[in-house]
Amino acid sequence: MVAFGKRLKERQLEEWQGYYINYKQMKKRVKQYAQQIELGTLDRRHVLKDFSRMLDNQIEKIVLFLLEQQGVLASRIAKLGEEQDAVQPEPELQKIAKLREDYRAVGQDLLKLFSFVEINAIGLRKILKKFDKRFGYRFTDYYVKTRANHPYSQLQQVFKHVGFGAVVGALSRNLHDLQDRHGSYLSIYDQPTLPLQDPVIDSIRAAVDRLTNSTNFLNFLGQHALIMQEELPAHTDEPIDDQKYHFMSLILNLANTFLYMVNTYIIVPTADDYSESLGAAPTVCGIVIGAMAVAQVFSSVYFSAWSNKSYFRPLIFSSITLFLGNALYALAYDLNSIWILLLGRLCCGLGSARAVNRRYISDCVPLKIRLQASAGFVSASALGMACGPALAGLLQINFKIYKITFNQDTLPGWVMAAGWLMYLIWLSFSFKEPSHDIEENHKPHKSNAAESSELEKGQKQPLLVSSENKADEEAPEDCDGSEEAPQESRKPANSIGSAYRLLTPSVKVQLLIYFMLKYAMEILLSESSVITTYYFSWSTSTVAIFLACLGLTVLPVNIVVGNYISNMFEDRQILLASEIMVFIGIIFSFNLFFPYSEPQYICSGLLMFVSAEVLEGVNLSLLSRVMSSRLSRGTYNGGLLSTEAGTIARVIADATITLAGYVGVSRLLNLTLLPSLFICIASILATFYTYNSLY
Repeated sequence: MVAFGKRLKERQLEEWQGYYINYKQMKKRVKQYAQQIELGTLDRRHVLKDFSRMLDNQIEKIVLFLLEQQGVLASRIAKLGEEQDAVQPEPELQKIAKLREDYRAVGQDLLKLFSFVEINAIGLRKILKKFDKRFGYRFTDYYVKTRANHPYSQLQQVFKHVGFGAVVGALSRNLHDLQDRHGSYLSIYDQPTLPLQDPVIDSIRAAVDRLTNSTNFLNFLGQHALIMQEELPAHTDEPIDDQKYHFMSLILNLANTFLYMVNTYIIVPTADDYSESLGAAPTVCGIVIGAMAVAQVFSSVYFSAWSNKSYFRPLIFSSITLFLGNALYALAYDLNSIWILLLGRLCCGLGSARAVNRRYISDCVPLKIRLQASAGFVSASALGMACGPALAGLLQINFKIYKITFNQDTLPGWVMAAGWLMYLIWLSFSFKEPSHDIEENHKPHKSNAAESSELEKGQKQPLLVSSENKADEEAPEDCDGSEEAPQESRKPANSIGSAYRLLTPSVKVQLLIYFMLKYAMEILLSESSVITTYYFSWSTSTVAIFLACLGLTVLPVNIVVGNYISNMFEDRQILLASEIMVFIGIIFSFNLFFPYSEPQYICSGLLMFVSAEVLEGVNLSLLSRVMSSRLSRGTYNGGLLSTEAGTIARVIADATITLAGYVGVSRLLNLTLLPSLFICIASILATFYTYNSLY
């Protein structure tokens, strides 16, 4: 991976070079400390004192320059205010337009200042992590705790970005007063629910959001989508706002996500009955359900590559393939062929366009609403997961039209085929293909407009946090001392192999955790119909209600975690606690010493599912920050890697159900839970080992 110092320097403004954190010098000092300690010429206490003083000096330099620049901006705003007062008695359109542009120029310079703070904070966080890793100390924890709340600490200025609020408020109020209000006497303070609509103010709001040190529900949900962003703000324009974005096209992508998730889970309550009616064992339902995931392993790659050139054509292909796949699934009953059934599910998997949906949000949705779009993607998935089984529970009818049978086994296929046909018609008339003249690898543009969007990139991230809280966000940098050329370092991965080589040990652990939770959830959901029928004689409707209730917990759980738990505990603590709760859920799911009961199954399943949902959110949140920026774009991006890890987990889980079924349904539960247990233990141990070795 390229040296972080070079990437940091590339993002710095030339005229402010002397005021940024001297990352290169501090890195050399850390290396010197290591050599001197090895030779015995320095002791630990001297190193800590000297490095603390060096950090204090760097932060003081940054903060004093920050205050100076805030004063310059305040003076410019005050001068513009005097000019504005002078034109109020006899306003002229030309003078008002000039004042607006002058205020916006101040806003663009304010964005530069936001970028200055963010780059320095990232550099500071990096050097603290490097120090901890090199010496095995918890120095970051000590430094932040002793400086953050001290009355004379300059670190508060970085944490709370003091003074920015007043400048932003003055800009917003004056721009609002210059707008044509058609005779309205209301001020900006009288209409707090109607924020000022101005591109510069929108960019500033996004920058403030990025610099915040809190997590909310929308951010937590958006990170589930794993729409990767680059770590450092780049001085690039944001051309997609006007050229690419189309609201109805975004809705169509979210509708595709919803329908696909419904399509995935609508057959779960009846797959075992359908397999039996075709002469197969009920546990063949694992292969029937998993066939879709098998095809998705391959479809994710070609859809991701296809989306480099078009979004409309992949969605058309997806809709047609899913229509044909569901029709084949439904016709398998009258054709009395398990192979037609499996072929239908394979076709459905080949139509999985989730990679396109993600790429559309990443590439074509303006940054100011990208977080909401990402949250919409996750919400659509969760809603589809709940609606699929619920819809299956409603389709408990049986009739024939000519020689075609419509019953609880075939109706899910017919309903979804009709749904995809209607979607295809809607897509054909309403989707607008965005322009593709802007390539993946944007070259930097030096323009004023570029500055107004430089800090919108990415989701909200804290500036500087304790070592236990966010240290795992950082990937190891230039461990081997090698440095790539800057242009080469920003190129996206061009194969699965090159993408894998960009994964650090901590990223691999996050992917292992993702694999584990998807495996455990798939075992729980896919075998639910077989297990509940064998032990409790549940009907299809009862299984459907149980699965729908599980799906309906997704959004409430994310609300609680996003709004409360993530603000009370560190991400790493939530991660580990969730893994342990999944482990407990798996343990209590075993049928060992007592007769298996409905309360045991429901409570253990609910505990496992909810814990896995919490774990997925926190895990993807960490994963989105710890992955290399080169995995934020291109065909082989971070979203594709996580999708492949989850899909492979589902394939293996469904195959496990079918293979265990040959031993007998009476042993199915314990045999399928054993791999979940071992993988869960492995992920917990890997989490302990990775983070303890880092800190």
